[in-house]
Amino acid sequence: MDDNSLKIFKQIDILCVEDEDGIREMIVKTLKYYFRNVYESSNGEDAYSLYLKYKPKIILSDIEMPSGNGIKFISKVRENDLETMVIMLSAYSNEEYLMDLINLNISHFIVKPLNLFKLNIALSKYLKISNNDNLFLHNDLFLDINTRELIYKNIDRIPLRKREKDFLKMLYLNKNNITTYEQIELELWPEKSMTSHALKSFIKELRLKIPISIIKNVPQEGYILLIE
Repeated sequence: MDDNSLKIFKQIDILCVEDEDGIREMIVKTLKYYFRNVYESSNGEDAYSLYLKYKPKIILSDIEMPSGNGIKFISKVRENDLETMVIMLSAYSNEEYLMDLINLNISHFIVKPLNLFKLNIALSKYLKISNNDNLFLHNDLFLDINTRELIYKNIDRIPLRKREKDFLKMLYLNKNNITTYEQIELELWPEKSMTSHALKSFIKELRLKIPISIIKNVPQEGYILLIE
């Protein structure tokens, strides 16, 4: 890993969740070389408390653990958080978890034993995500995070308000799942209650700005991004 990448990781925190003490100690020792702070837990329940307290940018978690497995732990995280990068570990390449991992927007899956090569591949995905300033919402449409603009067919530039940009980013990060009304309220209306009228007006105004239909309402649940 190059020096620039290390500088990025030295500015962020990671949470390591592994029930086997010996394995966790070795992983944590390695992670301390990369990250500013490394928090550790041996089970999903304590891990969730640490997550709420420190809000790490990356979670590295085993799947099978006592007191709640990794899938249950990440499911709780994903109830209100679509952005934290999640890397899952397992001693087995077990397909029974595949659909769960897809639905929970897992960034990377590692079959044990973990080594530096596997870890660097997983962490490289964080660098790609963090450096990705253009989110492709459709074949002809992308969102420029820096300028807060929609670019259509590489010609038209459509300015957005911050809340509009944040909403489209939420849909993109959760593109395989429904972004629920609860998630939208927590992220976009954190200081006051979100009324159904306010949300409908917000969506209507945003749709008028977008030249193609990419936002689909799922009645009584939320919204989903239509990507080609």
